[in-house]
Amino acid sequence: MQITFVQVLDFIGTLAFAVSGIRLSSAKHFDLFGAYIVGLVTAIGGGTMRDLMLGVPIFWMQDAFYLICTALALLWVILFSKHLIHQNNTWFTFDTIGLAMFTVTGIEKTLTAPTPYPFWAAIIMGTITGAAGGVFRDVFMNQVPLIFRGEIYALACILGGMAYFLCLALGTGSVTAGLVCGAFVITTRILAVRYHLHLPVLRGEDSTD
Repeated sequence: MQITFVQVLDFIGTLAFAVSGIRLSSAKHFDLFGAYIVGLVTAIGGGTMRDLMLGVPIFWMQDAFYLICTALALLWVILFSKHLIHQNNTWFTFDTIGLAMFTVTGIEKTLTAPTPYPFWAAIIMGTITGAAGGVFRDVFMNQVPLIFRGEIYALACILGGMAYFLCLALGTGSVTAGLVCGAFVITTRILAVRYHLHLPVLRGEDSTD
């Protein structure tokens, strides 16, 4: 069976997001089943929303690969827990990789959907695929989702999606466009964290009731 470029990105993204969810679960002292569920929801949450909105069969209900991949991620965290826990940037690294990979796969799946969609819809679907899983993860962790905390997170997906379509407009193939998109998302996240870049925070008046 021939493995496609999108399938490779899908595997990397699934593993990375599952590890990020399981890694946070270990900090909250979840049991193994709870950690597996958080990792699975982080990995499939965004893609599930995307498929529901596109009106196509939900991807993980047709292939056990995603369940197995999350189990491998859990095993990885168990075997290398000491190393992963002592590395403060472990969560950020895996989360950023997953964000980039899923942004690309979300765009690609939208463009190959039975119903044709404009480029801006594909960018939105890529953003949802990349960022929504992290929202579910943070809710499970009883935290305010990262995309609502002023960080450059979902915006990195949008910028990456714009870079994808700019590459297509310049005549590059989808593989090159996908690589540029993923690299753009990763670079944007790293620079935003490195230089403390964030979106303006909306501040309202405190209630006096």
